[in-house]
Amino acid sequence: MRTPLLLCAASLLAACGSQPITDSPNSITITASQFNEARFRQDIKVLSSDEFEGRAPTTSGEKKTLKYLTQSFKEMGLVGANNGEYLQAVPMVSYTTLGEPKISLGSLSLTAPTDVVIGSRHDVKHIDIKKAPLVFVGYGVNAPEYDWNDYQGLDMMGKIAVILVNDPGFARPDSGKFNGRAMTYYGRWNYKFEEASRQGAIGALIVHDTQPASYPWSVVENSWTGAQQDLANQSSNTESQKVLVEGWITLDKAKALFTNSNLNLAQLMEKAADGSMNIQLNQTADINFNNKVEYANSYNVVATLPGNVQKDEHILFLAHWDHIGLDKTKTGDQIYNGALDNASGTAGILEIARQFAELKKEGKNLNRSLTFIAATGEEQGLLGSRFYANNPLYPINKTVAVFNLDSTNIYGRTKDYTPRFAPLLG
Repeated sequence: MRTPLLLCAASLLAACGSQPITDSPNSITITASQFNEARFRQDIKVLSSDEFEGRAPTTSGEKKTLKYLTQSFKEMGLVGANNGEYLQAVPMVSYTTLGEPKISLGSLSLTAPTDVVIGSRHDVKHIDIKKAPLVFVGYGVNAPEYDWNDYQGLDMMGKIAVILVNDPGFARPDSGKFNGRAMTYYGRWNYKFEEASRQGAIGALIVHDTQPASYPWSVVENSWTGAQQDLANQSSNTESQKVLVEGWITLDKAKALFTNSNLNLAQLMEKAADGSMNIQLNQTADINFNNKVEYANSYNVVATLPGNVQKDEHILFLAHWDHIGLDKTKTGDQIYNGALDNASGTAGILEIARQFAELKKEGKNLNRSLTFIAATGEEQGLLGSRFYANNPLYPINKTVAVFNLDSTNIYGRTKDYTPRFAPLLG
């Protein structure tokens, strides 16, 4: 077990303090003290156990996870949201980089996965890029609403974009642009790959930096070990909208690349945070590797507790059930158990569902319906959530709110925030 974790169950609704999360005497009232610590801990223990093999999509670990979640919702008395069924099929395609890829950036030879991770989300068996020009595009953002375009004036056809992680707001939280230290979608790695493709690039490399990424290189390395997954058969997921090659490079190797171009990466990072920028690196890339492509379904688990009055309106509670599975190339322990990310969030929505279900059985009034979604494929780019948004089981215009639990608070009760759910719960 790679991620042993003891979680304080009170953290599940740590933000709630001791105040009830309703104002109306006719509505359901819940306080944090009502949440069952033993059940919460047990759900985390089971979901993150070695038996579940790290809960990677389309594996035997997924089958065990789906069985546990559907059985749990069924025992609570929740109904399957998909015409009585609890599972929503999510068509996926998996891409696996085979063997040892050969990667050279100018005179710099890189070793995967210690220096770089690389892959392709195209249905091709072999990638062979030669002499592709490298271009630094700052944060790789094209955001008209912020008057920001890092690709301005560039022709990226046949070129590889080198991109900073996160968005400019992280480096300049008081600038008034983006959302300060809170990452916008422009800071997500999948956006950066998407935008590079829209600009005509053949590839994109994100420069890893622990603080703005919020995770160390080991997380990138582990996440890119084995198959990379994407949604299959989606109009928004055609190969023409994906770069041929995508990956990450360590900060140290990126610094070396820029030094070889007579450039200072630290200085350019400062400049990139102040406004749109790009610069040719006067270096080219050679990238060569084999690619394995497979198709399979994964599944969201979706269960509903019907409301009493406005039952056609829904409040969603969302958590992704997946983690990154096994790494069979490692000796010894090969399982990434994912207790925090995200057995904790999944256990959280289970306990929330139990509390509401128990109170409803006692005759308490629940105005709107509550729908609980345990989504697949978050680690590969919010795949299950994206699929549900494009293929909702209930109309989006009848979805009142969404509460997402991802890696719940393990530090103890917060003291300065009390959410007010009464207007939603009715």
